[in-house]
Order: sequence, then C-alpha cells, then structure tokens
Amino acid sequence: MTRCRFWRLDRHPEGNTDFARFLSLQEENCLPLAEGEVRIAVEWLSMDAGTRMWMSPRTDGYQPPLPLGAKMVGLVLGRVIESRDAAYPVGVLVRGFGQWADIATVVPALTGLEVVDETVTDPRQHFGALGMNAWTAYVGVKEVAAVKPGEWLVVSAAAGATGSLACQVGRNLGAKVVGIAGGADKCRYLLDEIGVDMAIDYRGEDVAARLAEVPGGVNAFFDNVGGPILDAVLGTMAHYGRVAVCGMVAGYDSDAPMPGPAKFDQVLMRRLRIEGFFIPDFLHRGAEFMPQLRQWLDAGTLAVRFDETAGLENVLTAYERMLTGRNIGKVVVRL
Repeated sequence: MTRCRFWRLDRHPEGNTDFARFLSLQEENCLPLAEGEVRIAVEWLSMDAGTRMWMSPRTDGYQPPLPLGAKMVGLVLGRVIESRDAAYPVGVLVRGFGQWADIATVVPALTGLEVVDETVTDPRQHFGALGMNAWTAYVGVKEVAAVKPGEWLVVSAAAGATGSLACQVGRNLGAKVVGIAGGADKCRYLLDEIGVDMAIDYRGEDVAARLAEVPGGVNAFFDNVGGPILDAVLGTMAHYGRVAVCGMVAGYDSDAPMPGPAKFDQVLMRRLRIEGFFIPDFLHRGAEFMPQLRQWLDAGTLAVRFDETAGLENVLTAYERMLTGRNIGKVVVRL
C-alpha cells in the first residue's frame, strides 16, 4: 500500500511561533479511494495566514475550526495519481484545498479543485500571479474597494503575497499606491520592485503622520491586518472612501475576537464603506479573472517574489516565517 506523510493538528496553537508543540508529522497507509475522490502527489504547498484561524477553537470565523487530531489543510499543487472522478484524470496538474501531506486525497467539489494551465513556465505562479492570492487582490482592489484611476490606494502587509499583488493591481488600474510594511528591506522592495508611490515602515514611522501627506486623503484601503494600522488609516481617509477587509492577521494568534477599531467614528464622519470579503465566495468566477492576470503576468506587470522552503518536514518553519513577517512575497514549500 502507498504510504502517506501528513501534518496532524494535535493542540490549539498559542501565538505564531513554536508550532512543533501543536502539530506533529505522522505517517499512514493511504486508504482506497471512495467514489468521487481524487488522489494527488503534492509538489507544492502554499502557506497562507488565513489557515491560522482554522487551528483555533473559534467557531465564529468564516469556516468551522479543524477538529483536534485532523490532518492540517491548505492549498496544494500537484499531479493526480489516482482518480475516481472522470473530470480529473491521472496525470493532470491540479490546485485546490488538500492536506499538508505528500499525498493528498480530496473531493473536488468540496475543495475547489481545478486543473491548471501547464503552459505557465513557473508552476509556482499558480500560487502567485495566477493563484488565489492574486484573485483576492484583484477582487479586493477592483470590485470591493472600487479603485479608480488617479485615486490613492493604501495596502497593509504590502510586502506579503496578497499585499504585493494588491499594490500591483492598483498600480495597473491607474491608482497611486501606498504600501505599509515592516522594515526597511520590505519598503525598498515595495519601492524598487513593486513600484509603489510611497512606502511606510510601520515599525519605524508614524503611519498616520505619513498618510497625512496624501493629498486629499486616502480613497481606498486594502486591509490585511486590522488593529492599530486600521485605526491609523481610518483617520486619514477621504470622504466616501472604501475599505476592503481581506484579513485580520493582527488577531489570528488569539482565540478571542479582535476589539473594534478605536476610530470607528470616522466611518460616520467620513461616510466610509467597509466591506469584508472572502475569496472562496468568488471561486466560481476564476475563469473571469484569469485572462487579465495572465496578461499582466506575461507583460511583467504582475510579479511575485517567492520565499521557498524544501521538504514536508520543514513546513512549520516556513509557516512560522510567513506568520511572523520574516518573508517577502509568497511563502511556498516544495515537496
């Protein structure tokens, strides 16, 4: 029988470090496939901040928490090696939500599984400029924040996977872009490689004071973080500004909900619109987004820096790098 290694959630993590205390690498025989299931030899794993909430016991998130003892779940990219679904024949390259494992078993309809384009030179781009981070950036900037040419767009966690793509989508749509990130290296990356108009180091600068330099105020905010940075931006927004809430990474390491913004009164005073969105709600529209994203990728106007770690046994190291902000760009694990 085929052997499968996987990461198991044993305890609810505390904080965003030392995950080996809470997850363990296990091995088992793969069970025979049930009707409708697909088995994937995983080549790449995507490390995403949103999965941190799945490890907590919170029941008020956007999906139920993983039960203790379950296999850890995330986005996987790999080849079908066994199938009981005719739409996913053996040999095709697929992406979807599977297990943190070298062999993932999924039900396509429940995991967003799709066959991906193998003409893409770098397969990692299916987690990058053509992946769900890019879909999130595109929907959040273009539709939720409704950015228009000439407006000022602010992006938090701007040197991360989704944030760096949101900056570029805004730039490609004609906006002026401000990226907020932690550290001088990330700010240089935003200015030199991503092409933002202004980069703010939240660790060493007064975010609100820097944003006060934006002429006319901030028109749109793509928020990955929440917390104090959200407060800093709310007080500098233009009237009728829009906030697209993509993530709340500032609160993912706690089992308690985050407190509301201290400057929530600015929503009324400035007539702001704040809307949360979740990319699985848009999965059915993937074919609609892909032509534009592929065009930008091929033209070199939508780029991703990859932070790559090798080996299933090193997943927790890569995951911690992502959650503690020690990465620039998209964190992936090559199996």
